[in-house]
Amino acid sequence: MKIESWLFGAGVFFFIPVTIIYGFLTEWSEWVGILGILLVGGLAGMIGAYLGFTGRRIGMRPEDRPDAEIHEGAGEQGHFSPWSWWPLVLGLACAGGFLGLAIGFWVTYVAGGLAIVALIGWVFEYSRGDHAH
Repeated sequence: MKIESWLFGAGVFFFIPVTIIYGFLTEWSEWVGILGILLVGGLAGMIGAYLGFTGRRIGMRPEDRPDAEIHEGAGEQGHFSPWSWWPLVLGLACAGGFLGLAIGFWVTYVAGGLAIVALIGWVFEYSRGDHAH
């Protein structure tokens, strides 16, 4: 994960100067763009730091070594539920939240309730029904 952490970490050193340049070009009058670019730089820094800490914790992956073979990366990549409907419900709730910000704030409350139900359903999906452990 060394390359990924350096890539995202370099985003900080790109976006912070771009924020300052953008501020001078707009004469510091357009705060949405300034704040947006600044937040993108902060997000890149957080992702780079996370990947750096995770890379130190788990060690070298086959993708990080130049002498690695393709078969070294084979195997289980994680546990995913291909039949689960909860990610779709959670995505619709998030879309409803953004829609509520645009047309009426009351929609955000309804979408927030749906998001809580969807998140609980997704987390406890393997705790009940046919797939309970």
